[in-house]
Amino acid sequence: MSEAPENATQKARGGRSARRGARTGQHAINQMAWRIPVNSDRPTEPLTAEGVELVHDRAMRVLEEIGIDFLHEEARKILKGAGCDVQADGPRVRMDRAFVMQQLKKAPAEFSITPRNPEREVKVGGKHMLFVNVSSPPNSSNLDRGRRVGTRSDYQDLIKLTQYFNCIHIAGGYPVEPVDVHASIRHLDCLFDKLTLSDKVCHAYSLGVERVEDVMEMVRIAGGLTPEEFAAKPRMFTNINSSSPLKHDWPMLDGAMRLARRGQPVIVTPFTLAGAMAPVTLAGAIVQQTAEALAALALLQVVKPGLPIVYGSYTSNVDMKSGAPAFGTPEYMRATQMSGQMARYYNLPFRASNTCAANAPDAQAMWESLFSLWACVSSRTNIVYHSAGWLEGGLCASYEKFVMDCETLQQVMHYMDPVPITEDDLAVEAIKEVGPHGHFFGAAHTQSRYTTAFYAPFLSDWRNYKAWEEAGAVQTPERAHKIWKQILAEFEPPPMDEAVRDELTAYVERRKREGGAPTDF
Repeated sequence: MSEAPENATQKARGGRSARRGARTGQHAINQMAWRIPVNSDRPTEPLTAEGVELVHDRAMRVLEEIGIDFLHEEARKILKGAGCDVQADGPRVRMDRAFVMQQLKKAPAEFSITPRNPEREVKVGGKHMLFVNVSSPPNSSNLDRGRRVGTRSDYQDLIKLTQYFNCIHIAGGYPVEPVDVHASIRHLDCLFDKLTLSDKVCHAYSLGVERVEDVMEMVRIAGGLTPEEFAAKPRMFTNINSSSPLKHDWPMLDGAMRLARRGQPVIVTPFTLAGAMAPVTLAGAIVQQTAEALAALALLQVVKPGLPIVYGSYTSNVDMKSGAPAFGTPEYMRATQMSGQMARYYNLPFRASNTCAANAPDAQAMWESLFSLWACVSSRTNIVYHSAGWLEGGLCASYEKFVMDCETLQQVMHYMDPVPITEDDLAVEAIKEVGPHGHFFGAAHTQSRYTTAFYAPFLSDWRNYKAWEEAGAVQTPERAHKIWKQILAEFEPPPMDEAVRDELTAYVERRKREGGAPTDF
């Protein structure tokens, strides 16, 4: 992939930002330094090699015999020109397996995305694992205010938390919808806040022509890039969902194709809930998910051969008593692991999610999220959406759970660190020194290592019961509450060149005068 030259002053600004973040990080919490974790564990693979081939074959049969509805005339024309069977008087498109596989072979197995601060560049694919903030809830909650409809102030708070935590690598979709900002200009205010309060990789919603074009232009301006430099390498990305079953709608396809033409990566993630929008069996749900994902990914390779793309999974099950989505279930874990197998079969990076159905940052929220997160680790997921802050099946972003999830993410990152095995680590001399009658607390081997030997959590309370009780018996959500308030009180936005900020401000003001994006109200 070609590399555009970076602005030297931009690099310097990014370096100062990273160093300042390291200093301020010591105040509210003592967090890990910024880094991209590498997951070297062997993935869990529920499907045998024969099972993977069977899922692939049946997904290809869906594409060949049943087809997918593409609700976008230009997309259908592109696919027809590429030799696909396009319905004359309707949206149905059928494509044969040879065509699909030919297109997928064009896509890179790994790629990087470089935001305005090049020190925040992320690597997608292989054994790399990236964590993304919660995205798209309409409501937010915290222990001060309770649950309420999202506001711009809430949005800004959650972007600040996204920027602050080094274990969050990507500023994904809106961490909460700021409903107090009119939909026609919401994307302008949201991206301005995201680009000025954060210097991490960001995302564009594929929700209409104007929104997609505005976001690409704002990312270009914030990076101090020429149009050619922006298009020369990935600078941002989008995620699109199919309208399951077997449908891709106009806004998602249009936005994905617009990013594709400018070389910006696209994740395709079918929303396949087993028993509702997909077959009730896990195997059937993964067959449908694979067919829906590959149909759109093949289109994008026709639009832009070699485009960085990602196979996304969002297959879980529903509560068959109520029809409500369920997350962090055994079925979700297995579906994610199976999906990871399919992504590796097609040699594509893989996206999944850290989700839960709980209504409060309680024990249920954490066990469901931990099951979801472990599904991501054990499936070798490359991009983990909704890594911090998700509640209510995605209907609410919780400040406290954001902090609680980041503690879990840090522990997972520490868990993935390679285990050293030098002679000093094997510790035979230390064992000899202590012998059968001593202890290791005072051993020289321990004394030289004790400050860095083990992971130190910023949120857990390891005091005994009596000491914990005397300190006020503060439980985890309350401790998380105190931490996020301290983070926001100390927060400093990353540096941005004043001329760049002025240009970004002028663009937003002009687009607002022009009306932003059309809406129905």
